[in-house]
Amino acid sequence: MGLTVRTVRIADPGHLASQLPGSGALAWIHGGEGLIGWGEVTRVTLPAGQDRFTAADKWLREALDGARIIDEVGAPGCGPVAFGSFTFDPASDGSVLVLPQLVLGRRDGQAWVTTMGAQPARGGWPPLGAERRAVAGGSPPGKWSGGSPPRDNTGEIRWHDGSLSAPEWERAVAAAVDRIRAGGLRKVVLARDLYASAAAPIDERLLLGRLADRYPECYTFACAGLTGATPELLIRRQGPEVSSLVLAGTFPRGQDAAEDAALGAALLASAKETEEHEYAAASVRDALAPLCDQLTVAERPVLLKVANLQHLATTVHGTLSARDASGASHSVFSLLNALHPSAAVCGTPTEAAMELIRELEGMDRGRYAGPVGWVDSAGNGEWGIALRCAEIDGPRARLFAGGGIVADSDPAAELAETVTKFRTMRFALEA
Repeated sequence: MGLTVRTVRIADPGHLASQLPGSGALAWIHGGEGLIGWGEVTRVTLPAGQDRFTAADKWLREALDGARIIDEVGAPGCGPVAFGSFTFDPASDGSVLVLPQLVLGRRDGQAWVTTMGAQPARGGWPPLGAERRAVAGGSPPGKWSGGSPPRDNTGEIRWHDGSLSAPEWERAVAAAVDRIRAGGLRKVVLARDLYASAAAPIDERLLLGRLADRYPECYTFACAGLTGATPELLIRRQGPEVSSLVLAGTFPRGQDAAEDAALGAALLASAKETEEHEYAAASVRDALAPLCDQLTVAERPVLLKVANLQHLATTVHGTLSARDASGASHSVFSLLNALHPSAAVCGTPTEAAMELIRELEGMDRGRYAGPVGWVDSAGNGEWGIALRCAEIDGPRARLFAGGGIVADSDPAAELAETVTKFRTMRFALEA
């Protein structure tokens, strides 16, 4: 039996995160729009290796080979869609792609649902329960039956040191500064982790709802237990058009409008933060330029402000060349392969920074700071960098935060920046 995929219009479902019926959430939400999914037609966990993006592309093409696709909407994110999350380090196992049974989408004033499943021998559609019946009737999803509503029964959250304590991590930052000043690399991004324990399993749907409401400027995501709200769009591909939003350089928000404006002006004027940002923007420019007929990079960064932080941001827009060197079109996976890891999450030069990360962090980042997002059958998609996130495993959560280290970095200030960045997921867990 082949795969049958059908996308149909539905009435506006409202808040996307509230529609998820149970565990195993898949989500990509930005400003109230995006995609959520649940159920699994199939999934793959990819082995470590430099070719994991190529392997992901091959897996998806094989999974959709011969599929019967009926798309009555035709918007980005319609038809078959897979959600994915890749490890930061190519030497790490655990990159995941999931092809869900059902995807609910909302964009530009229209909403749709996509069902995916095995095609019965005599036609018809797979019995997906109440979800399928609601779609067939053309009614809004409302409260899907078959999934319990989210419950906040986690109780008091207890916090534990991660792989390095705060003083140990400060010493790692100091060691990185010494290495940069000695020559051989110009920037390295160091991260740390933090563990949380709850009294009961943590409901990802609660986290998604809180994050989407508080951080609408960010891309709220969930894939295979990794949940967060990233401000950084690594790549968007819609046909030949591509775009990226590069972030590096961070200050907190102010307590009032005057303090906030002063902090923003100081961020724009900071030589250390500007240097860190320039490396990140250059790495994206240099990765995309060979793949594009036209590429425009903003001349100077602007401020991107979210609820608790403000970042230096540079927009990048381009038009892909028709084909790559082998004659194939540039899928979003080939773009990820060229872009990751960017200087925003690794450093520069890349290889030297990656080796120093492995030496000093004392942990495997897993899928933190790796690409996370969605891809469709045409190779389009949206992928962010998995920042401001946590790995959820029953009643336990592992949070991550990091910062760019350059020659002028101060270990105490870098530690304070990670504490501020941890607040995104601490809010989601403790609200």
